[in-house]
Amino acid sequence: MIQFIEDHRDDHGVEPICRVLPIAPATFYDHLAKRAYPSRLADRTKRDEELKPEIERVFEENLSVYGVRKVWHQMRREGFDIARCTVARLMKDLGLEGVVRGKKPKTTIPDKALQCPLDKVNRQFHAPAPNVLWVSDFTYIATWQGFVYVAFVIDVFARRIVRWRVSRTASAGFVLDALEQAIHQRRPA
Repeated sequence: MIQFIEDHRDDHGVEPICRVLPIAPATFYDHLAKRAYPSRLADRTKRDEELKPEIERVFEENLSVYGVRKVWHQMRREGFDIARCTVARLMKDLGLEGVVRGKKPKTTIPDKALQCPLDKVNRQFHAPAPNVLWVSDFTYIATWQGFVYVAFVIDVFARRIVRWRVSRTASAGFVLDALEQAIHQRRPA
């Protein structure tokens, strides 16, 4: 926004542009003053500018795999008095991210040729009585043995799980098993 005002200030003036944009003229002039006189910057901003190259250096020296915690520990070993949250904030600003171990589970494989299933209840999750409307979903849970998938059948009226089923594979069969168990237990009309 500041750059836009700078580009068009000769044509329209600062105040008219600021009236249209959601910015006060004082904010624009304050930004210009801080750029011209870096001594007017806040202490935190000055310190951030000093720390950013150090964080980048530590990150790159360690093959660009260190996350926030390891970069923070390394900087502390090197004598920097810095908080972990500061390292996290600055790494986020710099776009640095450590390597994450493990693999992400593959929950669904979308088929672009097929249409999405219709929403049969039009996002109206209200029922006048029990066993009138059930909804189903499934998710995955990380365990020591690997990921397992859990399917739930929920009664919308009571907002409670009617039946659930666990499987090592994300197939439609285990969702249908949960539904069959719910039908067998509840015996809806």
